[in-house]
Order: sequence, then C-alpha cells, then structure tokens
Amino acid sequence: MRSRERSFWMWAETLELLQGGEQLQRRFFTLDGPQPVPCWEPAVDVYQNDDELRLLVALPGVSPRQVEVALDDDGLLVRGERPMPARLSRAAIHRLEIPYGRFERRIPLPAGRYRLHERFIADGCLMLVLHPF
Repeated sequence: MRSRERSFWMWAETLELLQGGEQLQRRFFTLDGPQPVPCWEPAVDVYQNDDELRLLVALPGVSPRQVEVALDDDGLLVRGERPMPARLSRAAIHRLEIPYGRFERRIPLPAGRYRLHERFIADGCLMLVLHPF
C-alpha cells in the first residue's frame, strides 16, 4: 500500500469515528428535553410454534410500567422509554453505548389476525405471546 493511499484511508476512518461521536453526543444531549420522536429501536426476535407467535424484545433496564404495546392491522408496536439512571445523571461519562430515552419499534407480523395472550419481562427482555383469532 502506498503512503498516499494509507493516509487517505486513515483520514476516512478518522472522519467516520468523529461522525459517530457527534451522533452519540446529539443523542445524549437531547435526553432532557421533549422528545417527539424515538431515539432508538430495540432488537426483536420473532418465533412461531404451531399457532402461537412469540416475540422477544430486548429491553434491559426498562420497567414494565414504561412499555406500551399496541396490536393493529399493520403489526405490533412496542414503545416506551429507558431513562438515564438518576444516580448517574451527574457523573462524568467515559463511554455511552447503551441507548437511553424514548424507543419505538414496529414489528410486522406473519399474515393473520392476532390477540395478545401473554406479556411479561424476564432477564431484561419483554416476552409477548400472541394467539390467532
């Protein structure tokens, strides 16, 4: 690799890292103000056994009281908020990788009509069990 190509590659990587840092900073500094739009989307797994549909939504650190679930013709909507822990709100931040603030995730479902049969949080994940009707 020639010196000029290596220099260009290093600058491109540096710019990419700076942009990522700016995005994190913007996300962090919007936590205290009103947030009309969600900041992040939780990861979701969807499983189907016979006629039962199970959705596992990764929400560590989120209280069940802070989660809203809505089922409609377009699929399933999970939204809520993961607040910054109060004891850490004045701490110096050295790394911030866990997203905080409002979240929302719309999950399309397999064809059919479903009703929410069961809902619980275990091991930091929201489990939703849907049955067809």
